[in-house]
Amino acid sequence: MENQKEKETPPPIIDQLKEYAETQIKLAKLEAIDKSATFLASFIADMVVAVIFVLAFLFISFAIAFVLSRFLGSNWAGFGCMAGIYIIIGLILIWQKDKIQTPLINLFIKKFFK
Repeated sequence: MENQKEKETPPPIIDQLKEYAETQIKLAKLEAIDKSATFLASFIADMVVAVIFVLAFLFISFAIAFVLSRFLGSNWAGFGCMAGIYIIIGLILIWQKDKIQTPLINLFIKKFFK
C-alpha cells in the first residue's frame, strides 16, 4: 500500500520547474531555428529574383544603347547617352537616399520578424 502512495505522489515542484525551464529553452531554440531558416530562405529567393532582374536590366540597357547607336551614328554616342542616363539616375538616387532607405529598412525588419 505504501508503494502505491509513493507512485501516485506528484514529483516535487523543483523537478517540475527544471523540466519546464528545459522545455522552454528547447522551444526557444526551435523557434529561433525556424525564424532564421525562414528568413534565410526568403533572403536567398529574393536575391535570386534580384539577380534575374539585374541581368534583364543589363540586357535591356545594351539593347537601348545599340538602338541609340544606330540613331546617333556611332557606338560610343549610344553607349555614352546610356552612361549619361545612368549618371542622372544615380545622382537622383543619392539625393533621395533617405526616402529610399527608410522603406527598405522597414521591409527588412518586417521580413526578419515575420
